[in-house]
Order: sequence, then structure tokens, then C-alpha cells
Amino acid sequence: MSRTASLSSDTATSKSQGYLSDHDVLKRQQVADAQNETPVTSTPENHDVEKAAPPPAGPPGMGEFPDGGKDAWLVCFGGWCALFCTFGLINCVGVFQNYYQTVYLPTYGSSTLSWITSTQVFFMVFCGTVFGRLFDNYGPRYIILGGSIVYVFGLMMLSLSNQYYSIFLTQSIVSSIGSSAVFNACINCISTWFRRKSAMAYGIMVSGSSFGGVVLPILMNHLIPKYGFPWAIRIVAFMFLGLLVITNLTVKSRLPPRPRPFVFMEYVDSLREPRMALTVFGFFLFMWSMFLPFNFVILQARAAGISANLLPYLLPILNAVSIFGRVLPGIAADKWGRYNTMITIMLLSAIVCLAVWIPVTNVGGILAFVIIFGFASGGFISLGPTLIAQISEMHQIGTRIGTAFAVQAFGALTGSPIGGAIVEHQHGDYIGLQLFCGLTMVAGVCFIIAGRYCQVGFKITKV
Repeated sequence: MSRTASLSSDTATSKSQGYLSDHDVLKRQQVADAQNETPVTSTPENHDVEKAAPPPAGPPGMGEFPDGGKDAWLVCFGGWCALFCTFGLINCVGVFQNYYQTVYLPTYGSSTLSWITSTQVFFMVFCGTVFGRLFDNYGPRYIILGGSIVYVFGLMMLSLSNQYYSIFLTQSIVSSIGSSAVFNACINCISTWFRRKSAMAYGIMVSGSSFGGVVLPILMNHLIPKYGFPWAIRIVAFMFLGLLVITNLTVKSRLPPRPRPFVFMEYVDSLREPRMALTVFGFFLFMWSMFLPFNFVILQARAAGISANLLPYLLPILNAVSIFGRVLPGIAADKWGRYNTMITIMLLSAIVCLAVWIPVTNVGGILAFVIIFGFASGGFISLGPTLIAQISEMHQIGTRIGTAFAVQAFGALTGSPIGGAIVEHQHGDYIGLQLFCGLTMVAGVCFIIAGRYCQVGFKITKV
């Protein structure tokens, strides 16, 4: 009883001080239980402390992702505007390739000119390694702001360029690095707001690149003859400036940044995981050939005798169909599995390149190819990050997506120049380029299947 009295005395003392700490309550509870006495209960004041105390920090769980709501969809909309400006222009590489080869820089060969657009894609994708880590450490705000300024500045400088070296510097390097900052920050942001609906959200956001790929080629093909190449680029840059203001105002991360020192081996170590390595190498092979139709379908159609009136609309048609290819596979992926859906669309892309693009040379055949390929390839960009997110811890997503993009970037860098060199070697025949395109896609599918096998074997299930 004396120990009980002491307990009551301690409790009274705590009350007189106006509080009873959680630790004291727990300690006295244990003592009371040990003596089979009536346990001490917390005071009303302590209830206030308990209610005010924050829950212990832990890793984000499934239930913590909003998967919707005003802020989440504003981030998605801001990302859509960013993708319109960034990857939307990448989807216009065929316009630049055709204009440079036929009008602006006619003394250079296909392979040499391909380095302009392929290096543009390379820096945009490769810099995801850097911006992924910056996103993890500092969040998206200043990455998007700085990237927007550099991107628009690079395009303005492109409008003043008329030599190969200056076009390469402004389009392939300066504007591309700024574009990469905006693109990668938005891609990483969306993963903090959506989990169960992440593939659909990615698809909606990345559909902005398809809309850009529809609007921008038509716009540029009308502006260039009327105002000239320099003013066409300036008009596009001013339009991008307005859209990027929206991006800066709406895109934010749900999670606070977690500053960590840069450790190069973190990027390499992730590739020691078999499913990650196989998935990333499959992406590399597919990216090696994915931009060949974007770069060369206009030139190949011209060589096949397709009407010049139709040529400016091939890329807009391809990109218009890819809008559905961006969104619908995302919805399917949330229902049937991201790996399953990715394998399907990659395989369809390979088949259409080998079975449709190679044998046909008439208008109907070319249109069939751009429509089917536009849909099939459209989901690759939107689904890629969701596959990496699926096999990564939350705190690894920025770094791992950066690693995947860095590896893919080397495919984007070398694919089009290799394709151009094949065409030059075959004296303008595109059959070798088409075979290279289709077969590397088939190889990419095999590696994604192997990455799926590492998770569930050949079991038919949602993955």
C-alpha cells in the first residue's frame, strides 16, 4: 500500500503541475498492473497532450496517397502543360530533321543532322539522373523555375542560329537541359500524389506531349513558310513561356524533401537488382529504335512517293493517336498490371514496324502504320516511370527513375544517327532502318518479359 500511496502522491504532484506526460502515465500503468492495483489514468490535461502529439513518422503507406483531390489534379494539369512544352517538342523531331535536311542545312547528311535531334533527346532524358537527385533533396520548385528560364532562353537563342554548331548548342544542349529539368521534376512529382491510380495519372499528364506533338508540327509547318524559321521558333517559345507559368504555379510535391549526399553508387547499385536491370535494359533497347519513325517517317514517305500535301500531317496524325495510347494503357495498367500492359504495347509496336512499315509504300499503308504505331508506342513514355516506381521504395523513386532515364538516353542518343547511317549506306533505301527498328523493339520486349519473370515467373497474374 505504501508503494500505491507513493504512486498517488506522484500523480497528485503531476496534476499540481498541470500535466502528466505520456511516459509517466505508461510507467505508472506498468507499476499498477504489476501490483494488481487500479491503473492510473491520464488526466484531461494529458488527453490534450495526447491529441496534440503527432503520430510517429513512418514511410508513406498506400492509404496516405490522395489518389485524387484538387491539389493532386492541379499537379497533373501543371504537368500536362509542362509535357506539352517539353516532350511535345521532342515529338516534332521529324519536322526539324526534314526542314534541316531539305532547306536549312542541305549540305549535311541524314546521320550528321540526326545528331541534333538525338542529342536533344539524350540530354533531356539523361539529365533525369541529376534532376532526380535534386528533386529528392530540394523538391520541385526551383528545378521547374530554373528549367523554365533556361528552356525558353535556349529556344530564343535557337531562333538566332543559322549554323550547324550554333543550332546544335542551343537546341541540343541548352534548351534540352532546361526542358529536362521541367520534365523530370513533373514526372517525379506526380508519383507523390498517386499510387493506385498512378498509371492513369501518368497517362493523363503525359498525354500533354501528344497534344504538343499534334499542335506543334502543324503550327510550325504554317509559321515557317509565312514568317520564317526564326520567328516561328520565337512564337513557339512565347507560347511555352505562358504554359510554363501555369506549371510553376500548380506543380508541387506532397512530401517534404529529404536531403541526402550525392552517392554515385546508389545509381549503380540499383542495377544490381535483376528485375531493375532487366527492365532498364529493355527500356534502352526500345528507346534505341522508338524515335526512328518520328525522325524518318516523313523522309521515308517522301522517298516512297507519298503526296507532298500529306507529309506535314503524318507526325500530327501519329501524335494525335498517341493521346489515346498515353491514357488508355495507363487505365489498363491499373487494372491488369503495369508490366503486362507494357509488354503488350511494346510487342504491338515491334509487330507494326516489321509487318506494316516495311511492306507498304502507298498512302493507306503509311497512314495505317502511323496510326497503329502512334497508339502502341504512346504508352511507353507514360508507363515507364510507373514500372520503376512499382519495384522501388518510395524514397528511391527519384534516383531510380533518373537511373532508368540515363540508361535510356544512350539509346535515344545513338539510335537516330545509326538509322541515318544505315540509310546512307543503302543509298536512300529505308529497309535496313526499318529492320533495325523492329528487331531492337522485339529484343526490348524480351528483357521486359524477363523482368516480369523475376517477380512472378510465368504465372498469369496482375504485375
